[in-house]
Amino acid sequence: MRSFVLPLIACCCVISAASGANDPLISPSTKSAPGGSSGASSSSSGSASSSSGSSRKLSEREREAQAEADLSARIQERLAIMRANQQARAAAAAKAKKDAASKAAVEAAKPKVYSNVWSYEGETGPANWGKINPAWAKCGTGNRQSPIDIRDGMKVDLEQITFDYHPSSFNVTDNGRTVQVMVGSGNFITVGNRMYELIQFHFHRPSEERVNGKGYEMVMHLVHKDGEGRLAVLALLLERGKSQPVIQTVWNNLPLEKYDTAAPSSLLDPMELLPARRDYFTYMGSLTTPPCTEGVLWLVMKEPVQASPAQMALFSRLYPLNARPTQPGSGRIIKESN
Repeated sequence: MRSFVLPLIACCCVISAASGANDPLISPSTKSAPGGSSGASSSSSGSASSSSGSSRKLSEREREAQAEADLSARIQERLAIMRANQQARAAAAAKAKKDAASKAAVEAAKPKVYSNVWSYEGETGPANWGKINPAWAKCGTGNRQSPIDIRDGMKVDLEQITFDYHPSSFNVTDNGRTVQVMVGSGNFITVGNRMYELIQFHFHRPSEERVNGKGYEMVMHLVHKDGEGRLAVLALLLERGKSQPVIQTVWNNLPLEKYDTAAPSSLLDPMELLPARRDYFTYMGSLTTPPCTEGVLWLVMKEPVQASPAQMALFSRLYPLNARPTQPGSGRIIKESN
């Protein structure tokens, strides 16, 4: 039995060795010693790992480069937009400047329109008349303005004023600043060898003129013009007393609304306005309303004219204040009749 087993084991070993030599699945490296086989495997694994790490680092650098390139592109795009916007704003500003200059040139070429609104109080009052309209500059800069406080008149032998008034047609206007009466043609005064025709008369409250500091409740201004357009204004100071017939005729024909005109069929005689005594003061002055034209001959009657309290009160209801303050005398010569 023992002699049979040994030859069988030997035979199996020989067969196994022969099979291993002929098996193609067993590489030559596996035939070497165990130590040599392990080293070769380790070397191969390290080489593959190194190659893989190198590949990963290269991809990260590429991504960083790509990110930088994208950022740079976005910055350039943004800068381009900013430059375009800046150029657009500059172009718009240049156009606006050009349009403004063109508009200014057009406006400068247009005739300037100034206000013709004036009053006796506030921003359009006497202190500002000369600023409202260049045509009224004399109201602020003139040195021969009216009214004045008549003082220290030089008493001389003045020739009497010749009056050639007669009953005339008339109309009455409430012009928003006073009651004005337009008188028909043919009424004249002669003074200083010059003839002036009566155009209209109107009222102020209180009196604009003062005589030696004294003012009156009202005054009437009778405006005359000669053939050359020169003006002469006759001032009749009003004080309380008996009823004045011409003033009553005017009040009877007042229009019902401001800025309206009434044209009655009756007549009015300016001679009935005059005081009994015809002594007067005279000086050179101006209109007392805009445009405050100078070169006006003023004739201020010394004796006041009477009007009733009721007549005074009626006007005060319409115009409680419509008088320009007195202006500097500026060394003007004032003459008065003896």
